[in-house]
Amino acid sequence: MKKVTAYTDGSCRGNPGKGGWGAILIYAGREKELSGGERETTNNKMELTAAIEALKALKEPCEVKLYSDSKYMTEAVNKGWVYSWRNNGWKRADKKPAQNTELWEELLKLTEIHKVEFIWVKGHNGTEYNERCDKLATAFADSIE
Repeated sequence: MKKVTAYTDGSCRGNPGKGGWGAILIYAGREKELSGGERETTNNKMELTAAIEALKALKEPCEVKLYSDSKYMTEAVNKGWVYSWRNNGWKRADKKPAQNTELWEELLKLTEIHKVEFIWVKGHNGTEYNERCDKLATAFADSIE
């Protein structure tokens, strides 16, 4: 399997509001930047979408180290919460509905194709690729009329 590094970030102007996501894929010394967004969204949706779009851009199964400043996403996967939500009919431990289930389902399907390690990085802390993803995400959000 090819080893790919991915950095992802989401942004929202208001929450909900105009949002953007950015991702950078790094493989064999090459980089690919991706970005997109929505007119009415939330920050968590953009964080998940960034990871989904990064993984969807891969043309074959890969080992991926995916860096994100979203504890919502990284902890939900790494601590197993998302699997419990899914197994409980998308209900959290407090019996309230889990949010963003359609995005979680898509992300989990992609983790069955790719071997993904989710790694949390502190946002706005000078991590070069995280800062670049933030710029991609916010620029896209700001471009929405």
